[in-house]
Amino acid sequence: MSHILDVPGLKVGHASDDRAPSGVSVIVMDEPAVASCAIHGGAPGTRETDALAPEALGAPVDAICLSGGSAFGLAAADGVQLALAERGRGFAVRGHRVPIVPGAIIFDLNGPRPDYRALGMAATAAALDGPDDRRLGTVGAGTNAMTAGFKGGFGSASARVGAATVGAVAIVNAVGSVTAANGPWFRAAPFEVGGEFGGLGTAPEADFATIRTKHGAAQGSNTVIAAIVTDARLTRAEAKRLAITGHDGFALSIFPSHTILDGDTLFVASTGRVAGPADPREQVALAATATTVLARAIARAVYEASPADGDRFPTWRSVYGASHG
Repeated sequence: MSHILDVPGLKVGHASDDRAPSGVSVIVMDEPAVASCAIHGGAPGTRETDALAPEALGAPVDAICLSGGSAFGLAAADGVQLALAERGRGFAVRGHRVPIVPGAIIFDLNGPRPDYRALGMAATAAALDGPDDRRLGTVGAGTNAMTAGFKGGFGSASARVGAATVGAVAIVNAVGSVTAANGPWFRAAPFEVGGEFGGLGTAPEADFATIRTKHGAAQGSNTVIAAIVTDARLTRAEAKRLAITGHDGFALSIFPSHTILDGDTLFVASTGRVAGPADPREQVALAATATTVLARAIARAVYEASPADGDRFPTWRSVYGASHG
């Protein structure tokens, strides 16, 4: 199954609180990775993103934390940081180990508020101690994610470009829709690989122009947060450019995207295990691949969602079945 774990040198962990419901997902790098970030939504909630700017001194990152919980969920990255520090991770300074853990949140508050720091620690332990976790849909930070019309969730996908591997994860809680307004067709259908979100393709009658949003959406109640990781060697400036262009993956799979009601945030990290782009043409190829991988991950988050009591929207599969065509 295509997943960000196809990129060597990564681990993924999830922790969920089904009573809330909410959760945390974390990507842990085996070794610190060069990283940057781009934020194109109007209502973001983030941590450590300024340190990822190309002109900043910030150290390579040890993990990326994606969480539910609105601003409360930013505490999840504290838990990730503490769990990594306990294992000796982080750069050494004055007798301490300081792991660098940027993070972002979605708004999914709908019940009792969980202990996000504890969830962050649990997700990190699951990543480091458990088997590879390739679950998609209703898991971790995607536990209570919703889109316009359908339940959202946690999605992932990967692809090769030359000698490099590119993977993406997305927590899909958009104010907009990932499907046509009049049927099951995914906006990301042109990029689908192997029927990974139903194999429907598109249809002449598919209405991709009508604006479809969550009913009663309010500022801060939405957001898609995502990460792209590649083993291609990148500078921080190149990672920043990849984060900027990678946001096209939001626009190719969600409409509308980057709204004033979303906090759309994309991290990019490079583990540097293979040679990076040698010229601008290779940079364009890497960016194009990363963009389509992210679009696929977003569609898969919705396709793989499973129902739970109290859901505000149905799952795609409960309406259209496991597949079409």
